[in-house]
Amino acid sequence: MPHTPSRRQVLGGLGAAVVTSALAPVARAAETRPDLALGGRSTDLTDGWRFVLANPDGVTDPDGRFAGAASPAYDDSGWQVVDVPHDWSIELPPTADGTVSSSGFFRGGLGWYRKTFTLPPSLAGKHVWVEFDGVYSDAHVHLNGELLGNHPYAYTGFAFDLTGRLHTDGRTPNVLAVQATNPLPSSRWYSGSGIYRKVRLVVTEPVHVARHGTFVTTPGIAAGRGTVKVATDVVNDSPGALAAEVRTTVTDPAGRVVAKGSATVPVAAGKTVTAVTTQNVADPRLWSVDEPRLYRVRTDVVVAGRVLDTTTADFGFRYTEFHPDHGFSLNGVPMKLRGVNLHASQGALGAVIDPAALERQLRLMLAMGVNAVRTAHNPPAPELVAVCERLGILLMVEAFDCWRTGKVEFDYHRDFDAWSARDIAEMVHAAKNSPAVVLWSIGNEVPDASMAGGPEIAAGLIAVVRGIDPTRPVIMGSDRYRSVPAPGSPQDLILRQLDGLGVNYNTAQSIDGLHAAYPDKFFFESESSSETSTRGAYQDPDLLNTGENHTPGKRATSSYDNNLASWTFSGEYSLKKDRDRKFCQGQFLWAGQDYLGEPTPYDVFPVKTSFFGAVDSAGLPKDAFHLFRSQWTTAPMVHLTPMDWTTHRPGEPVAVWVYSTVDTVELVLNGRSLGVKKFDRKTTVDGRPYLETSEPVGDDKNDPSGSYTSPNGGTGRLHLTWTVPFEPGTLTAIARSGGREVARDRLVTAGPPRAVTLTAEPRGDGAMAFVTASVVDAHGFPVPGVEPVLRFAVRGPGRIAGVDNGRQELAQSYQQPTIPAFHGQAVAVIAATGGRGPITVTASAPDLTPGKTTLPGTNLGQRNGPGARAGERPEAPVVLAADASYSGAPDTLPAAMLDGDPATGWSNFYVKQATAALPAVSRPRPADWVSLVWPRAQRFGTLTANFVVDATLVLPSTVEVAYRTARGFEPVRGLKIAWGTGSNEPTTFSFEPVTTTEVRITMTSRGFLRISALSAR
Repeated sequence: MPHTPSRRQVLGGLGAAVVTSALAPVARAAETRPDLALGGRSTDLTDGWRFVLANPDGVTDPDGRFAGAASPAYDDSGWQVVDVPHDWSIELPPTADGTVSSSGFFRGGLGWYRKTFTLPPSLAGKHVWVEFDGVYSDAHVHLNGELLGNHPYAYTGFAFDLTGRLHTDGRTPNVLAVQATNPLPSSRWYSGSGIYRKVRLVVTEPVHVARHGTFVTTPGIAAGRGTVKVATDVVNDSPGALAAEVRTTVTDPAGRVVAKGSATVPVAAGKTVTAVTTQNVADPRLWSVDEPRLYRVRTDVVVAGRVLDTTTADFGFRYTEFHPDHGFSLNGVPMKLRGVNLHASQGALGAVIDPAALERQLRLMLAMGVNAVRTAHNPPAPELVAVCERLGILLMVEAFDCWRTGKVEFDYHRDFDAWSARDIAEMVHAAKNSPAVVLWSIGNEVPDASMAGGPEIAAGLIAVVRGIDPTRPVIMGSDRYRSVPAPGSPQDLILRQLDGLGVNYNTAQSIDGLHAAYPDKFFFESESSSETSTRGAYQDPDLLNTGENHTPGKRATSSYDNNLASWTFSGEYSLKKDRDRKFCQGQFLWAGQDYLGEPTPYDVFPVKTSFFGAVDSAGLPKDAFHLFRSQWTTAPMVHLTPMDWTTHRPGEPVAVWVYSTVDTVELVLNGRSLGVKKFDRKTTVDGRPYLETSEPVGDDKNDPSGSYTSPNGGTGRLHLTWTVPFEPGTLTAIARSGGREVARDRLVTAGPPRAVTLTAEPRGDGAMAFVTASVVDAHGFPVPGVEPVLRFAVRGPGRIAGVDNGRQELAQSYQQPTIPAFHGQAVAVIAATGGRGPITVTASAPDLTPGKTTLPGTNLGQRNGPGARAGERPEAPVVLAADASYSGAPDTLPAAMLDGDPATGWSNFYVKQATAALPAVSRPRPADWVSLVWPRAQRFGTLTANFVVDATLVLPSTVEVAYRTARGFEPVRGLKIAWGTGSNEPTTFSFEPVTTTEVRITMTSRGFLRISALSAR
């Protein structure tokens, strides 16, 4: 449906030519081969597309340069050659100009794609259609200048019938043209732009199986019967009525035929009829999370003895139960849903769907103990469903992030009334045969759930889902059930229609209240925790919730499971709450991996990814990964937090946390035991064992004790703690069971950086491989505190598709060959380009020995896929005039000391607002520093600082002044301090003159600090 653009979008189109030319040199017309090699029933339309970003700043074509882009006669020889799937947003540099943080500061706009191809005369009389798995967004598809139609929703597939519209003489080109738009903001997180999922041409006889026309169910499995029921929709586009025989053949995981069936149905001309066959499989092997055994149904449509169409569908024998009291079970085996939420993006690849990238992501989740994924908050790509069913991962497939009431200006609410029934039907049809899919969700946190029209909307969506698939529960995820709904309220009326409910960020008390009020409904946590963290960043381990550093370049959050937004909970709280409730079906952690956009708790460029993930955007695990691994896996493991035994001061007390699946752990420093600590062995009220310490934690203000208390009366932590004065060397955690060592983790103090090492991960079924670069010392130990700029290079049939280091605050593009290491690491995504021979990857940095690794080539590669248009865009150097170790708020940054306004200034003061389980906190920091910085060395002997003093702000207890030298910071000599006589009065620090580019004032204090002015002379 048409949308009215904003004034900014209309005016924003003038920069299109600049951005288009900046992406890459254009290809010549001869590079695109027009002939299409058909590959049976379905042919992927992958390569040879032409693309132009007509307007990166709006969804209009202001000067009409692309008004004729759908016409076959239009000259696209100056457009780029791209392969699809393709995401144009990720190829652009991030910018704060005209973008939003929810998009990761990437632009959207208006783009055009054209695919030119010829077809042979043998296609005359065939039924032909084009299928898209997803286009972001509002796709308008044209064939040979004719508008076939449009499809607004980006996350559902769609098809257009091309029969009778194609040239099939083998000479006349056909032109498929697609217009896509991404108006900002169109999503609450990074969405990508363009044809980001697969496209295919489907060719059949006039009599054929309908699109999504096979539905396989396995009734009776719970009773031990191996029944396979196949419902096949047969389409007759021929001019006359006929009898169609449908033959179904079932093969087992080894490819052996184990059952056959057939049914004959009359089909009138122009009609579709469903044929049902039922066959029995003796002793079927069940699909499970541990053994994901897949069977296959082959369907042949036969008319007058001739096979006119053949399709296949994978399925599995499995049965599930979501019991309101006893929880979830698969094939009769009780288990918790150990789930994660994942958005449809892949870090440096943006929204481009690649099976190898998906498999890598999901294998990371499996290593954490995950057995379920929620497709937050939209229908998934078919490749994700296929990987999950192959790896044994359960799926909660979700339809929408909003219904009629939107969350951002250009999201799906504009199209909901006209399209939601069709889109949710497409979602169900696309994944209805997968044994991985166990839940259908009609929405996430939709505002309409608490509005008068909500129950009617829910009823319509539920009816569509159940009308297609009555075998799976229908639920939704919601944040609007944190208390028991009033009888007759919209929330109450919706919940009574659903089979169950996923709750987002409920306290233990509120989920207990829902279970008691709705005993016939099942409950689980569709979003849990949402604690935020940065890999390698640590702050205030003794606080259950702590503030954030707003200093530019230092924006990060603590990995001690203690940085929480107002609506969120720690990982430990969420794990305990779920663990103790048998009725709770499980949880889906928000989130499995950091994703582009939604950079809570910051909303400022260049912070462009979220902080919620258990692994960072590069796929490197954070400490949260090991917390959940310690609770979701059973194999012996032990993990040390912090993951750094290098960047501490001698004697500095370091809080060491240990996560483990084993009850007894010894901590050893340089061969000296620091003691053995143990978890207590406990049991839930229904008899399930677990490990936990036993002390008040203070993590639930709603409980009479002030601590989260299990129904069995227990309190405690899911980690062991030591406080260790730092000394260089080796820190080791040794886990023992029955007195025998079963696992260990080790941290080593690293020396100066000496080399770069590369580690390649095995490539899955796709074009992408992932190579991790680590900066190491002379002994090969990782150096966590260094950030040299790494330059990746590739020789052989491959290229750099993207680079990432997991740092959330990063201004540069992902699609270039260089990136700074972050805490000593970075990841390069290597795309195969197709061809024989090895792919050699190197990574170098100044003054370091380069690293090298070799990958095998693969014929799956693409010449013009991700990274093919990448150009090096060096990050603009940030010139600071002032810096600080910590800034407590966005408006108390170091630069505020230099603006001449006595009402503004730097401060380390912060208030961390209360959460549902924790009170607000504002605790003074023991020490911080501020500094003045110059691009060229300055000589001076005096600093002047204006300290603000009031009921909260105090003067420093001690002060040290140091200046930068080639050896690091050294204290000034002869320091004398003349303190100001009142608040905001100048304090003077005088010393022997120094020449330097930076001078630093380090202050200890028993209260918060504020400096309104700082200068040197």
